Amino acid sequence: MTSSEQQGSNLFVYGSLREPSIFESVCGLSFTLKPSRVQPGHTLFAELAILNGYRRVSPDNVYFYAIPEPAAKIEGFVIYNLPDEALREIDRYEGKLYERETVTVNTANGPVQAFAYLASPKSMKKRFGDRFHVNLIHELWLRRRIERFFETHTRPGEESMDADIERRARRELLGTTERDLVITHLGRAAVSDYTLEQELSRPIPSIRHLYSNPDVKPYFENYIHLVVKQVLLNQFEWHLYHRFRFELNRLCPNRRYYTRILSILIALRMINANASVVNLVLRRCLETLPADGTYDLIDYVKYGVQAADNIFDARVARSEISRIRQNLQPGLVPMGAEMELSNLGYRAVAKNIENEDPVFDGFRYFSDFALDVLSWKLGGYIDNHSGEPEPGIRGFLELAPGRLNILGEVSKPATDDPWVLNQLIRETASFYPARPHSLHLSFQLRRYQIGKQTLLPLGFVQCLLAMGGGVRKEGNRIWVSRMEHDEIIRYRPTEELVFAQTSRRRWRLDDPYLEEGRCASEPAYVQQYKFIRLDPQINYEPLILALKGIQLSINPGDYLTAEQMAASPKLRQEYADLKAWAARPDPIDEKTKQAFLSAVYDGLMHERHRRPYHKQHYIEWVMEAINTQIQNFNELVEKTRTQPSAEASTKQI
Repeated sequence: MTSSEQQGSNLFVYGSLREPSIFESVCGLSFTLKPSRVQPGHTLFAELAILNGYRRVSPDNVYFYAIPEPAAKIEGFVIYNLPDEALREIDRYEGKLYERETVTVNTANGPVQAFAYLASPKSMKKRFGDRFHVNLIHELWLRRRIERFFETHTRPGEESMDADIERRARRELLGTTERDLVITHLGRAAVSDYTLEQELSRPIPSIRHLYSNPDVKPYFENYIHLVVKQVLLNQFEWHLYHRFRFELNRLCPNRRYYTRILSILIALRMINANASVVNLVLRRCLETLPADGTYDLIDYVKYGVQAADNIFDARVARSEISRIRQNLQPGLVPMGAEMELSNLGYRAVAKNIENEDPVFDGFRYFSDFALDVLSWKLGGYIDNHSGEPEPGIRGFLELAPGRLNILGEVSKPATDDPWVLNQLIRETASFYPARPHSLHLSFQLRRYQIGKQTLLPLGFVQCLLAMGGGVRKEGNRIWVSRMEHDEIIRYRPTEELVFAQTSRRRWRLDDPYLEEGRCASEPAYVQQYKFIRLDPQINYEPLILALKGIQLSINPGDYLTAEQMAASPKLRQEYADLKAWAARPDPIDEKTKQAFLSAVYDGLMHERHRRPYHKQHYIEWVMEAINTQIQNFNELVEKTRTQPSAEASTKQI
């Protein structure tokens, strides 16, 4: 026996075994990069190493595999003097997909021979298919494993239509769990079979306890209707995502954006355009499954799944895809939207509002009917503006497509296309049976903009309020409704205007195994405009482009914080003037309008490294649309001023 055999073998690790705790759980030994911490029989010495001629892939997003590729390299650790008994334990751990081979790796101290567990292209193709090397199939592979879980845990072995519908219904009711499993591929974490089993084995939500609650009874059928309608939307999106994924990916290939945005938009349009059919489905649901205590939530979800299969029309879907293809206007600025709806309007977050909403009681039972789970594709939750959302609260129904957790700290931009964002806003507001209230638009800042933001000029704020602040007319009075009831005014101990705010977002999950102080992705900073009134009849495309142009040209920051006003008498006076103007507006003068239009135009013309990204004719259309909206506001103000009051009209008569 040679001395090297007596000492043990060297092993190059590049996947899960790089984590000392996993390595120890497999073979009983740990390793360290510091020679002073080596303990014979317990902790082995390791150092950083590179394996040339191989590439690391993970087609299942669970395990890593090294496949031959001449121009590639893999970074890992070489662990020295591994005992034969430990190596045999690792052989059992690695399984049949790997072959243990001898390789040469490069270290800081020169080349070293070591064992490595490699994968052959033949075995990889057999297990994962020809595209095993494409890491973008992670999500597809994980969803396939999730689908297999429901096949084996819900009426296993049964291939009937009813069994398939029940599996899909259970999957709907575990929607946020599936979302949480899928978004792990945005960061480090691989989803092991054990984790998947534990997460998807959770009990599904039930509504049986609600039948005996007299407070819920007046709203029960309304919530059931909303549940079934939400399931219809989800299943339409499911059909689109699976049948037309290739076409949709070609229209929106950038993975930095929320990948389901186009399929959700098409599903919304298909359902909103067939309101009569959808209403018939909802009526027949409660005729077939009366809310008498006999049926549980899964029964209503199964009804929605089956109804969606019956009314989904692939021909309409193809037509909608064609329509989107013809209208796309992509840009370079990532954007998002948050929509608030409530039958109580601004009073949704006021105290003592019990029983004032005859339809949903302020969405108090939203979570009880698992609507927080069912609406995850649109980022739905109830917001009472307390900053601490929890079940059983009354507030606004807030929807933010691309939000990956409730507090919005992890989210993806919805799109870079103003036309798509406008369509999404309008269709979402039309879908839900609650009055639209407010809209927040977010624009991601570029690196050079951070820390160099300026204040919006007062005239520009007035132009934006005229375009989207909810101008209302009553008799001979006109006002900006978003400021009328202090909707965008916050009182802390001092007053501030929540017109625009900069915040930080992440679109990846942090890697818990990275060194302290590092994260899996750098946070993105977004500028969020909160002054906008939500109305499904309004065309928001000009406003979206106006805000983007302003963002690119003058880089505005928060407006107005209490600290800003406390430090500047000029800003305090400006705020007072703005409130007075919003209560009884004057027309926007020509000089201010032209300065505003010039700033928007300048930003749009320099979106792409001092060049425009949108086509020139589209920019010209936008500028004309913005000018028209401001001009319409001016004409409304002038017309209202010249109208005689009701009292004067009576005297004349």
